[in-house]
Amino acid sequence: MKRSVQQAYQPLARKPRGPRDIPTEVKDHQLVSRRRREIVDAAVTLFIQKGFHKTTTREIARAAGFSIGTLYEYVASKEDVLYLVCDAIHQEVEKRLKQRIMAGGNGARTLEAAIEVYFHVCDQMADHILLIYQETASLPPESMRYVLANEERVTAIFSDILERGVEDYSLKPLDRGEIALMAHNIAVLGHMWAFRRWSLARHFTLEQYARQQSDLIMGALV
Repeated sequence: MKRSVQQAYQPLARKPRGPRDIPTEVKDHQLVSRRRREIVDAAVTLFIQKGFHKTTTREIARAAGFSIGTLYEYVASKEDVLYLVCDAIHQEVEKRLKQRIMAGGNGARTLEAAIEVYFHVCDQMADHILLIYQETASLPPESMRYVLANEERVTAIFSDILERGVEDYSLKPLDRGEIALMAHNIAVLGHMWAFRRWSLARHFTLEQYARQQSDLIMGALV
């Protein structure tokens, strides 16, 4: 019986420290990285269009410009491809978010900038975010744990900013539980635009949605 996301997450005593190792016979690490990126790019489009279960490895290979034999030199299964897809999506979200919040400023100003950037990233990658939510349960438990840990790493960016704001007094005092809860709230509000954009877009532009949510969050923190 397939384990749920919650079941797979329960045994985690600590977060995995690095990406799950996918065996390959290819010794050229740069080639492996490049080929797997090509596989991921091809698979994302197919998984979004057809779903994980209806997509075949042969279709992924064809879309990536490989033979099926070449594809299996870099991955062992379709589940490996899904893991790589989820990992690549989280890395992209984390990279875009960190690129835009490296500038100085107190915690409150940094948090406002991070929320705006994050909501725009969630809009740009809405299909990818939906894909993770829909298909993560298809992963083996080990891979699922890594994917969920990656999700928490993105949330931890907001936790770090909130802690900075508390320390520099630009945000009101918060205990560790309140910081964790607010960080998760922000992460979910970004995802909500991805999930419910079909309805929210009738009432708000992305900029209006981001501004109103930011105002609500900052109003509770400042």
